[in-house]
Amino acid sequence: MTMEFGDLAVGLRLWGVVAGSDVTVVAVEMHGTGSAVLTYRTGDGQLGERIILEDDLAGLAEVSERRWSFDADGAVFRLASEARRLRQAHLADPFAAVDTSSIDPYPHQIDAVYNRLLSQRPLRFLLADDPGAGKTIMSGLLIRELVLRGDVARCLIVAPGSLVEQWQDELWDKFGLSFELMSRAAVEASRTGNPFTEKNLLIARVDQLSRSEELMAKVEASDWDLVVVDEAHKMSAHRYGDELRRTKRFVLGELLRECTRHLVLLTATPHNGKNEDFLAFMTLIDPERFAGRLRDGEGDGSSMPDVSDVMRRLVKENLRTFEGKRLFPQRHAYSLNFELSEPEAGLYEAVTKYVSEGMNRAARMREEGEASRGIIVGFALAGLQRRLASSPAAIYHSLRRRRDRLEEQAAQLRRLAASGKPVPVIDLPTGVKIADLEDFDFDDYGDDEREDLEDIVIDAATAAGTAEELEAEVAELKELVRLADEVRRSGVDTKWLELRDLLRSDNFAAPAFSGPLDIGSNPGNGSEPIRKLIVFSEHTDTLDYVAERIEAELGRPEAVVRIHGGIKRHDRRDIQDRFRVDPTVRVLVATDAAGEGVNLQVANMVVNYDLPWNPNRIEQRFGRVHRIGQQRPCHLWNLVAHETREGKVFERLFAKIEEQRGVYGDQVYDVLGDAQINMSLRELLMRAIASDEDPAHVAWMDEVIEADIGRQMQDVLDERALVAGLADPAANDKIRRDMEIARARRLQPWFVESFFTEALRMYGGRITGREHGRFEITRVPAAVRAHAEVDLGPVQDRYERVTFDKAHIQPSHVDDGRSGGSVRADLVSPGTPLLVAIVNKVMADFGGALQRGAVLVDENDPSTDPRLLVYLDHTITDGREIHGTRQVVSRRFHYVEIDRHGNARDPGDEPYLNYASLTDEQQRLLEGRLDLDWAGRTTEDTARSWAIEHLAGPHFDEIGAITHARVERVWDAVRQRLESEIRYWDRRTEEIKAQEIKGKKPRLNSGRARARADELQARLTRRRLELAREDDLHNSPPTIIAAAVVVPQGLLDKLTGHTDSSVDPAIKAETDRRAVAAVMKAERKLGRVPEEQHHTNPGYDVLSTDPATGMCLFIEVKGHLPQTEQISVSRRQVGKAHNNAERWRLAVVSVLEDPEAEPEVRYLVEPFKNVFLHPAQTSVPLNVAELLSHAIPPG
Repeated sequence: MTMEFGDLAVGLRLWGVVAGSDVTVVAVEMHGTGSAVLTYRTGDGQLGERIILEDDLAGLAEVSERRWSFDADGAVFRLASEARRLRQAHLADPFAAVDTSSIDPYPHQIDAVYNRLLSQRPLRFLLADDPGAGKTIMSGLLIRELVLRGDVARCLIVAPGSLVEQWQDELWDKFGLSFELMSRAAVEASRTGNPFTEKNLLIARVDQLSRSEELMAKVEASDWDLVVVDEAHKMSAHRYGDELRRTKRFVLGELLRECTRHLVLLTATPHNGKNEDFLAFMTLIDPERFAGRLRDGEGDGSSMPDVSDVMRRLVKENLRTFEGKRLFPQRHAYSLNFELSEPEAGLYEAVTKYVSEGMNRAARMREEGEASRGIIVGFALAGLQRRLASSPAAIYHSLRRRRDRLEEQAAQLRRLAASGKPVPVIDLPTGVKIADLEDFDFDDYGDDEREDLEDIVIDAATAAGTAEELEAEVAELKELVRLADEVRRSGVDTKWLELRDLLRSDNFAAPAFSGPLDIGSNPGNGSEPIRKLIVFSEHTDTLDYVAERIEAELGRPEAVVRIHGGIKRHDRRDIQDRFRVDPTVRVLVATDAAGEGVNLQVANMVVNYDLPWNPNRIEQRFGRVHRIGQQRPCHLWNLVAHETREGKVFERLFAKIEEQRGVYGDQVYDVLGDAQINMSLRELLMRAIASDEDPAHVAWMDEVIEADIGRQMQDVLDERALVAGLADPAANDKIRRDMEIARARRLQPWFVESFFTEALRMYGGRITGREHGRFEITRVPAAVRAHAEVDLGPVQDRYERVTFDKAHIQPSHVDDGRSGGSVRADLVSPGTPLLVAIVNKVMADFGGALQRGAVLVDENDPSTDPRLLVYLDHTITDGREIHGTRQVVSRRFHYVEIDRHGNARDPGDEPYLNYASLTDEQQRLLEGRLDLDWAGRTTEDTARSWAIEHLAGPHFDEIGAITHARVERVWDAVRQRLESEIRYWDRRTEEIKAQEIKGKKPRLNSGRARARADELQARLTRRRLELAREDDLHNSPPTIIAAAVVVPQGLLDKLTGHTDSSVDPAIKAETDRRAVAAVMKAERKLGRVPEEQHHTNPGYDVLSTDPATGMCLFIEVKGHLPQTEQISVSRRQVGKAHNNAERWRLAVVSVLEDPEAEPEVRYLVEPFKNVFLHPAQTSVPLNVAELLSHAIPPG
């Protein structure tokens, strides 16, 4: 029978309103006689509206059966409940990303991600901690957490070219995030021609984007959930009066800001000493809040706009462990000054004269209209000079190659001269432009790319304009090659002798050096110190030369390993691993390919065989050993030929550094990466080479180092002192406390392993235990693989090794001979492809069981009253929309149990794990004896009402207070800044207009000034609207995700006529009370601070904290009377014990019937080490006498 409009009543359940499910009518509003607006609520709690026309009524039908049938299989219901929990792991485990990543984060890293970044929506933040603080780790942790929360599917990393591979490796190795590198090949291979719209996880080079209008357009056409920019200070803009001059990188930053919801900028040098430039840089975070200029005396420190809520700045000297210890050891740097031998000095002077004259000619060419050739020649000669300072081998091979190449060009040049054609500019590598050489940034190129580029220009770039000039240059080169070959063949190399002496000194060679280096031990025998050294060079020719000499000096070629940019990535990692773990490998000789993001703290000594012209590289090299995890003081030796032109610059610079170190300590090394210091030093070195020994030049050099570089260092150090105080010990303690308590909510490894193995085997998969904590999967069924999410990566049909515990990802060093035991295991955890596929399959097959409901049995409840278990989901949204729906700003999940009288209680987390499914016999016994109508009504009415009062209300109040405070703070800052700018431009408009009336022609006309004021007013209005949407919070009705009727064992016993032989509830309660009190007393006696937990607390009864270390023990208390033979532990408690084996204790307390007698407390550590539960098993029975025989006194 067709429905009529009059049948559409509030509360009616209808089929046909939306596809695939029924809805509940919330309201009906008639419009005339033939149409109505129907407001409805879907099964997942979402409200919707639809116009119903008369013709639509035929497709609607009333749903007559109960909303909750409670007829789902209990085992399936429990499995689907676990699948849902793992799909939303972040709601169950507050530090889910930590527990599913191969990291052990430090307090400042946890604080950044969980306290500063995740709390902001949308996220706009500048993370400006020191180098080595782990900004890559923090970024990866943030990405992993946002992926788990479903907030990020598309993420773009933008980094300098030399760091992109490091980012890719770190994100995969530590977080299981598979990012692709952006390349020209990726553009050509993309289906649409735009990989930025096709790829979800992408890493791109900053200059690859900023210097290409084509790629910038492709980025602009894309949209991202999260963009992370590394070395973000490179995106600079400079204020000149009222004009802001944007670099190409800054324009890229503005573009990225507009095409992403979340933006994180990373830099260790956020402030170049100019407040105006810093204000401009901060517009990448918030263009309205930091708009315009500092006016009317602003910028004296107190007047700068507050950035504390969008920026964090911590210096490494102040970073601490959870125990309050310094994260970084002390650093010491030394200059090993040496004098060149007479032949070396002759070669140096001859080559430097050649370079100096060539640079002067290149400068004239730039002035006379041949800028491109002048830039290339200048770049080539600077590279040649660096190779001269590197080693005889490097300069010899470079000069020889240049001589040969220019000889080949001579005949060609004669032909060109004869034809009247101009001298061509050499072809640069693909993607390299003249402008790149003019403002060359070493960080944008890997070692192999930089060296290849230098080879090309050094070999071929010349200032010669005629064949005669070129032939004269070739003749000069022949003489230089002869000199270099003589020095090379003489065997006299004073720089090498300095390094050789270091290798022979106690610092490196002595088995038991008593100085400050004498820390650490040989992993082979546990006693003798291991001395490991890293020698850095910029040039491969020098690297090979030095490595061969060290091998000869040590007499063991296997003691030396080499890394340079030409070595493939996987081979490079193998070499790094050998250096780290093999005690026979003593020296690593490397170019900066080993200085990029690699942890080599097994060494604590570094030698700069040649000094980079970019001091940032010096800091990066030192940072390979001076990083988190280093236990020994770190030592750096700089080899300086102090009588050379470059040597004098470096000698004076290092003297200035030591002077500053006396005041600021070894944090002075951290400022070497400052951009301004780098620019000043590079200019100084170029001037030193191009100029002669004029005393005026020497005086100028001293002035620059003292007044310019020295002042810059002073400014940066002062800025660090202002913004970076000591880490707050109380904050660290709170973070440690939160993480300790959160251990009890971990999903890894036991709960994930239990669910995964059950589900995989149910679908016909095969998984077998291998080495400890590691498994082999020999079959992943096609039905499971069909539910993989493509964006996460493929699901294989077999896996050589998997693990559920991140501690077992890497193979054990103990080789048990098993095939596969030496391979890295894939971590199976929430968000990884394999587990996601299994979860999706289970939810596809059995997710409906949660909506139908089931009947479960509480085997440990002797009462006779059934109760209802309800799963509740509550979300709060704001007015901003993502893909057409309001943005979720907070979400919480809760369980509640309600009896037939309407009384509600908190059953703790995952209570379904402790409840069994009905057996066939029990199902027959309950047939017709359960009031399922009451359960259905309670689910919809009582549970929802309870949730609105106890869950939704407090949740909304908490989030509302945080949001309103944040919005008000931002609005005040935006309003003050923009209104200040508007007032300024209103005033300027009137001033300019007055000048125009007088006939003057100001540079900026009044119309443009008025347009600026109007544009700022429009931005203010637009931002007010955006903030109003952010403040427009909606308290969504709680959604009932699932429900189950819980039948107590006592009811089943009553129905079968079994006599209740259990202990009287009052006696049991008193026994438990005395047992817990005894454990609390024992813990206090041990000096710990115990806290009794609520009886619903999952997994333990007492939380006991060691005040000295902050470590928590989770103690489950089992009191027993003398006549008690058996106790039981729930499945949930077993899982918690497995996940926290070193922290969980089972306290077995013997309670005598005499109330005055003192109970005896005994502990069991890892009581379930060899206990394996069947999927249907909800508890473990334990024999009291057997337990006591293995228990120990509290300790």
